[in-house]
Amino acid sequence: MSEAPRVRSAVAMAADLSVVVPSVNGLGDLIGCLAALQAQSTDVSLEMLVVDRIGDSVRSEVARRFPTARVLAVPESTTIPQMRQIAFESASGEAVAVIEDQVVVPPGWARALLDARRETGAVVGGSIDNAARTSVVDWAAFLCEYSHCITPLPAGPTSALPGNNVVYDRALLLRYRDTLAAGKWENYLHDAMHRDGVPMILRPEIGVGHKKHYTVGEYLSQRFLYARSYAGERVKGMPFLKRVAYGAAAFALPPLLMYRTIARVLAKRRYRMQLLLSVPLLVLFIISWTAGEVVGYWTGPADSLSRVC
Repeated sequence: MSEAPRVRSAVAMAADLSVVVPSVNGLGDLIGCLAALQAQSTDVSLEMLVVDRIGDSVRSEVARRFPTARVLAVPESTTIPQMRQIAFESASGEAVAVIEDQVVVPPGWARALLDARRETGAVVGGSIDNAARTSVVDWAAFLCEYSHCITPLPAGPTSALPGNNVVYDRALLLRYRDTLAAGKWENYLHDAMHRDGVPMILRPEIGVGHKKHYTVGEYLSQRFLYARSYAGERVKGMPFLKRVAYGAAAFALPPLLMYRTIARVLAKRRYRMQLLLSVPLLVLFIISWTAGEVVGYWTGPADSLSRVC
């Protein structure tokens, strides 16, 4: 008599890929993100780790619509870097990817990330494109934040990767527990890895869509909060006069940031009309960004990091 076929158990066996999704923007963004992720499971054993700080209404709906997702409840004040760290500790997969709840992954994304990780033995990141294209506000917000992540991009070794389209070895993340415990953005982790000689590879063909709709006021607030959190953490513990100097130097940011954004978009020969229409809003957003850095350098981050979404 032949032996009965063995059925792969999602409980007994670790997933091929754990995907971390901090839930900070509500169901409107999260449902589309998880639906696209769930579709990846046709060729990859996938663990969806949803770390939610919004509340029971989101958690119960995610459990109803996506019963295979693991929902990790955290307090409302938990920051996105802290949410990621909590998920890293809970992940079962040998490989751990990070996206955001406003990110939509295309078919084959998970398989491509795993293949690139296996081929290179490196931390692998991909490109980011705009999937919110209905308003000038959305375009201005995207170009302000992600002009450096749109294709074409040079493939190969790099010292910087995006924090919302990247895959790591779980064992590597556990080696960097102390770095992650600092609660800072992904550049802090990637800088530490780069210093230690950990290989990092950019594969721009592995792209995701960033689908977030903003009002002008909302994005002004978010740029300010992000910049304040970044600057405040950067100078934490520094002498007062040095923090004053950093803040004073930040007043030079508006022309520099505007130049970089325009130069990047023009060089890529994409979205030039969207850039032209976005210029007035880009000026506003960059001023808010600068104000956030000045305040962060001079007064610290306060609770800004927990309010970034």
